[in-house]
Amino acid sequence: MSFTINQCVRIFAGAFVLISLAPGVERSPPFVNANFLWFTPFVGANLFQSGFTRFCPLENILRRFGVKDSAGCA
Repeated sequence: MSFTINQCVRIFAGAFVLISLAPGVERSPPFVNANFLWFTPFVGANLFQSGFTRFCPLENILRRFGVKDSAGCA
């Protein structure tokens, strides 16, 4: 299965948010520290700014690894 950059960015962002919740919520078994919850707004802010500036560090990384752009997101 081949993913586009747009799909990869969405997958990484969603996974990053979900993974950051586990060690940040006090009632979760893998709780470490509530400061892990700061990752969630960081991802959201990055997605928000990239919508306006069209700059996403993950896109640049994925391009270097040879992931293809989707035809509709040029």
